[in-house]
Amino acid sequence: MYYELATLTLPFGTAARAAAQVAEFTQSPDAGGELLGCWFTDIGRLNQMIVLRGFADLVSLEAERERTRLSASPFGCGDVYLDLEQHAYKGFGWMKPVRPSAESGIEGPVYEIRCYGIKPGGVQPTIDLWEQAVPERERLSPCVVAMVALEGPSRFVNIWAYPSLNARSQARADAVAQGIWPPKGGPAHLTTDMVSTIALPTAISPLK
Repeated sequence: MYYELATLTLPFGTAARAAAQVAEFTQSPDAGGELLGCWFTDIGRLNQMIVLRGFADLVSLEAERERTRLSASPFGCGDVYLDLEQHAYKGFGWMKPVRPSAESGIEGPVYEIRCYGIKPGGVQPTIDLWEQAVPERERLSPCVVAMVALEGPSRFVNIWAYPSLNARSQARADAVAQGIWPPKGGPAHLTTDMVSTIALPTAISPLK
């Protein structure tokens, strides 16, 4: 499964308007892929809308990115956003495809989006170690997706869902106390370039 993570930096007070226009753009008849998540940042870099879309293959992803590039109003927000970034990812092969909350049962409303740099040669070991460790970690909270960047610096993004910030802190503390997280040997393959963002679903987000 392939994914695109787009980040729109917005002016104050435009989140609701931008979300409605993102929904129209991503669900128009000529749109490719599937809108899976649309969040607004709450902790981290603020005033950003993060949009997750899923694609069955790389050809479909590239076709939709080309449509976005050629659009006079990317994501329907060309007259709104201050900045737009789009990045392509491939999901870890052993993970189930991301599905909306109505199908998967995964719900927030607190989502943590984490990005880790990966050292040279560390991509496949990271994928393998996560495959071993995530099932136990998911007993505490669900991992929405883990995916490797297809462009730019070597890195991967992982997204987790929690019912509250307190639940997030408790799950992370319990995982460490029980010795099930982080994956044993996993940090050795990562750089210190790590970013965490807490975001909440907008009204249009299929992941609630």
